[in-house]
Formats: sequence, structure tokens, C-alpha cells
Amino acid sequence: MASKKTLFIEFHWDSLLGNLPKSFNLVKIATFASLIVALILIGLKLFAYMLSDSLSILSTLVDSMLDGIASLINFYAVRRALKPASTLYRFGHGKAEAIAALGQSMFIAGSSFFLLFSATHRFYDVTPLEDTSIAIGIMFFSVFLTLILVSFQRFVIHKTRSLAISADSLHYVSDILINFSVIIALLLGNWLKFNLIDPIFAIFIAAYILYCSFRMVKEALVVLMDRELSEENRKKIIETVLNHPSVLGLHDLRTRSSGSHTFIQLHLELNDSMPLIESHKIADDVESSLLKEFPTADVLIHQDPQSAVDPLSLNKDKIWEQYTR
Repeated sequence: MASKKTLFIEFHWDSLLGNLPKSFNLVKIATFASLIVALILIGLKLFAYMLSDSLSILSTLVDSMLDGIASLINFYAVRRALKPASTLYRFGHGKAEAIAALGQSMFIAGSSFFLLFSATHRFYDVTPLEDTSIAIGIMFFSVFLTLILVSFQRFVIHKTRSLAISADSLHYVSDILINFSVIIALLLGNWLKFNLIDPIFAIFIAAYILYCSFRMVKEALVVLMDRELSEENRKKIIETVLNHPSVLGLHDLRTRSSGSHTFIQLHLELNDSMPLIESHKIADDVESSLLKEFPTADVLIHQDPQSAVDPLSLNKDKIWEQYTR
């Protein structure tokens, strides 16, 4: 169940963007917004680093530069993923989003290793921080700007279930945590005059970035390897199919996702004496019911006579056990 804060964010963006024409694609807008924010953050953090010579700020600068590269990849990949299916790509281009997410994770992992190297070097070459007051102000503004972007990205994810935007949002959320930790490091460095705080915070930031990159790799591989939908969604599919009074059972259920699209394939089990035209109508009815639950799904249904399948498949508990274990 969504929190009140999340609902407020969604309502806020709904009120701003609810009347946009259909030609305005939310996923495309999100990738453009992400790219613009990344460029602004790069400029601000470069200025802050030149003022303070802080390794923590350098770490966020490197992260933002990689965010900019990743956002540029996303900008292209999402437009590719949204192209309709063609004669060469019959299942569409949705996996371009997963490939983009995988690419982003590589950039993010690379930035974490760079930060670990820089932080380790700073332990042996301690450099006192310079004036940090303006740098701290810039970091606070960076947090505010990123919060606005993340709230919009979550609104888009809620509406579209885009994997690329989800991956993009993940490392911008990490940016918020990173920026707050940098602010704390700068403040403590100023108050305590303990310059090793800066590389210590940088190491923790790098470790967190690396953890986020592994999460993104895992999510991208789930899509690229055609993993089944969640147990909850498969149960929903089975219940929806079996709710039709003329359906005796189902088998060979296969599901997968590609970008914001879902693919569902299954065999219906119907009465042996049922005319073909009637079985076709039932399949259409079942497909319509599934599309109400999964609006972006591509549903493929085959009709089988009940006598040609395993009698145990008529038991609903057996069906759920087979496809949800």
C-alpha cells in the first residue's frame, strides 16, 4: 500500500500533467528531464569542487558525470524501446530498456571503483579542505533539484512500469543519499578539523554505489533472460482465466516482460463437444478479461479439448501449485 507521501507526489504530478495530449509520452519526458538535471548537476558540482577541493564532492561530480552518460543512453534506448513491433522485431523493442539499464550499471560500478581508488590515495596524502560554505549551499540545491526529478520519475514509473526509468530513478535516489553524506562530511570537516572524514565518507559512498549497480544488473538480467512474471501476477492470470464459467482448466502458461509490455501465453481446456466458433468466442472473452488486468499485455491463447490433457489439470489447486512454485 502506498504511503501518504507517495500518494501526494503522484497526485501533485497528476494535477500538473493529467491534461497532457496523448502525443506527449511520459517516458520520453522523463528521459529528457533526467538528462537536463544531470547536466545542471555536473556544472554545479564542478564549481563546488573547484572551490573546496573536497574528495567527497569529487565523488558526487564523477557520479553525476556518469549519470549524464547513462541518461544519454537512456534517452536513446527509451525511444528505441517505444518503437512498435516490426517485421524483423515481432515482439517489439522493449528489451532496449533492459540493455540500457545494464549499461548504466556498468558506468555506476566503474564510478565506485574510481572513488575507492581516490579515497584510498587521500589517506596517504591528506589535503585540508578549503572554503566549503558555498560548496555546502550548492550541495543542498543539488539535493532539492534531484528530489524533484525523483518524484517525477516515480510518477512515470507508476504510470508506465518502465524498467529504464526505474533504473535511472534508482541511482538518482542514491545521489540524494550521497549528497546528504557529502554535506555531513563537509560540515564535520569544518567543525572538527578532521580531514580524514572526507575520504572515509567517500569510501562508504563508493560501496553504496557499487551495491546499487549490482541491484540494477540483477533487475536487467531478469528481463533479458525472460524470467516469468511474479507469483502474484501469475496467480492473478490463473484466477482470471478460471473465472470464466466455460473454462475447465489451463496449461502451458508462459509469461515474460519486455520494457513496459507483458507477454502471456496459455492453453485453454474446453468441452470436447464445443463448436469451434464458440471456443473462439470464449478465448476472446478470456483475453479481454486478462487485458483489463494487464492493459499492455500481448495475449496468445490456444484452445484444447479437455480429453486431450491431463485430468489433474482440472484441479485448481494443482494448477496454482504448478505455475506459482
